Amino acid sequence: MNLNATLNEVLVRLFRDINAIEEQAVRTGEYKELSVNDMHVIEAIDIHEPKNMTSVARALSVTTGTLTISVNGLVKKGFVERTRSEEDRRVVLVSLTQKGRKAFAQHSRFHQQMIDAVVEGLTPQEQEILEKALRNLNQFFRGIGKTTLS
Repeated sequence: MNLNATLNEVLVRLFRDINAIEEQAVRTGEYKELSVNDMHVIEAIDIHEPKNMTSVARALSVTTGTLTISVNGLVKKGFVERTRSEEDRRVVLVSLTQKGRKAFAQHSRFHQQMIDAVVEGLTPQEQEILEKALRNLNQFFRGIGKTTLS
């Protein structure tokens, strides 16, 4: 098999497997009601200071309306809370509850295990090459939204 065919096969399988495995990793124990999308919203909110809805929506590349629907569900499930900004009462801030922080930590551990498995046994030079290849792939995907495939 040539390199192009091999890379195509590996990338297609990798994306499919990552989605399936991440779904399984998210839906364990006390987090069974979370979807991968919910977890991505939790990740974008992060465990630090509260964030406004616009910045979270931008980080996820979604509209604030779409984010509002997701946040509503996460508030009902007890993972996220809303507050009003003290500086500007019109601004809604979102932050993680204790339950949301625990879900964030569990998902972060999953990501760390994935990274550890990828770099295990690689030399520092091989890690640099892998990083460059993944950055190139990321740039390709980010560019797709700005261009049309022909």
